[in-house]
Amino acid sequence: MPWEHITILLLMVCITSLVVGVEERQRDECADLNNTTWMEYRHHRVKLQVQYLLLTRRNTDCAQMFNQESLTEQPSYFNTSRPTKVIIHGYRALGSKPSWVKELARALLRAQDVNVLVVDWVYGASFAYNLVVENYKEVAVQISVLINQLQEHGCKLESFHFIGVSLGAHVAGFVGTLFEGKIGRITGLDPAGPMFKGADTFDRLDPSDAQFVDAIHTDSDYFGISIPVGHVDFFLNGGKDQTGCARSRFASMYGYVICDHMRALHVYMSALNGSCPLRGIPCFSYEDFLKGRCVDCDVFKGTCPTIGLSENSGIAMSPIPEEQKLFLLTTSSPPFCTHHILLELDVSPLDKSAEVEVTLRTDKLGTVQRIRLQTSTTVYRTVLAHPVALCEIDSIKLKNTGARFYRQSDIHFKSICVSEFPSLRRDEPLCVNNISVRRGTPWSHDFVQVCGIF
Repeated sequence: MPWEHITILLLMVCITSLVVGVEERQRDECADLNNTTWMEYRHHRVKLQVQYLLLTRRNTDCAQMFNQESLTEQPSYFNTSRPTKVIIHGYRALGSKPSWVKELARALLRAQDVNVLVVDWVYGASFAYNLVVENYKEVAVQISVLINQLQEHGCKLESFHFIGVSLGAHVAGFVGTLFEGKIGRITGLDPAGPMFKGADTFDRLDPSDAQFVDAIHTDSDYFGISIPVGHVDFFLNGGKDQTGCARSRFASMYGYVICDHMRALHVYMSALNGSCPLRGIPCFSYEDFLKGRCVDCDVFKGTCPTIGLSENSGIAMSPIPEEQKLFLLTTSSPPFCTHHILLELDVSPLDKSAEVEVTLRTDKLGTVQRIRLQTSTTVYRTVLAHPVALCEIDSIKLKNTGARFYRQSDIHFKSICVSEFPSLRRDEPLCVNNISVRRGTPWSHDFVQVCGIF
C-alpha cells in the first residue's frame, strides 16, 4: 500500500477517534433535571437550588447546563437573537424529576428555532405542598435575575415566552409581575388551583403579567384553577373531566389522580405538532356552550383563538379582551381534535315528555346523543363531538326510545338540522323536514354530499 494511502488512512482513524471521543464526552456531560428524596428533604432541608438547562436545535438531545456566566465564560448554544421559551414545572409530590420536559422542549424546537430554557426547581417543589407554595416567589426572583442578565446581553423582554405547568404557571406569573407585564407571553397549562383560586392577582397568574397570557384548563375541580387567569382561557370539555381519564378510584393511580390535570400539557404538545387546529369558542358557561348558545367568535371579530404558538392565539384585534372563557370538545388521544356539530330539533308540541336518540354516522364511525323532550319546549339545540367534518356525515338516524312503563306516542319533527361550527367553509346546514318517528321503529336518512376543496 502506498505511503500516502497509509497516511490518509491513519489520519481518518485519528479524526474518527477524536469525533467519537468528543461525542462520548458530550453524552457524559449532558445535563438533566434533579431528583430528591424524602430523606434528603427531612434531614437536610435542601435549599431551592434552582438550575437551568438549555436545549436548542443544535443540542436537541443533550441539554446544556446554563447560568449567568454561560454567555461569557464558556461556549454556549444560546443565541441572543432568537426568541426564548422558558419551561417551568410545578409541584413534585414525590421529589421525582418531571418526565415530560424533554418531550415538550422537542415539540417547541420542531415548531420554532428558539432557545429553550428549562427551570429545574425540583428541590424546592417537592413533598409538602404548603411549603412549596411558600417557595414559588423566591424561584421567580431567581429566574428574574437570570432574565436581567440575558437582557444585558441583548435579549428583549418581549422575546421571552414562559410556559408554566400547574404551580409553574404561577411562578411564571410572578416573574411577569416583577417585570411589570413586559414579558412577551405566558402560557399556563392547567394552572394550580389549591391555595390560588382566592388569591390576589399579585400572587397568581393574571392577564397583567405579560403582553399576552393564555391558559388551558383541564382539571378545574381538583388540582387546577377554575377561574380565568389570562387574556384567553381554554376550558377543554368544560375544564373538569377529560375524555379517556378514569372516573373511578379503583382505576390506576395516574388515571384517577392526575390524568385530567396533565391533559392540558399533552394537548398543548399535540397542538405544537400542528396536525389539526384546536379552536375555542367564547361563551359564558360550558352549559350554554353545550346547548348551542355560542357558535361564533364575533367578540374576536370572527377569528376563533387557537391553542398553540400562533401570535396572540391568532387574535388580530387590539386591545385584546381579557379573561375570555373559551370552550371546546376534544377526543381522548392525540391529536385530540374533533368537530363541533350543532344539532337542532324543531318538535311539534307533545302531550307528555319523551326521549329521542340521534345518531350521526360516517362509515363505521358513529356519534350518539340522547335528548329529553319536554311538553313545555319545542325547539332543542345541542352540541356533539363528531370525528369528521359535516360534509363527511353519511346519514342520520332517529329512534324514539320511549318509556318503559307507559306507551309513548309518535314524535313529529318539523325539522332536524345539523351544522358545524366554527365553520371556515360556511357550509349550509343539513336539514330534513316533516318526520314522524314511532316508538320501536327507527328512522334514518342518507345524505348525499361531497366535501368541497378550499
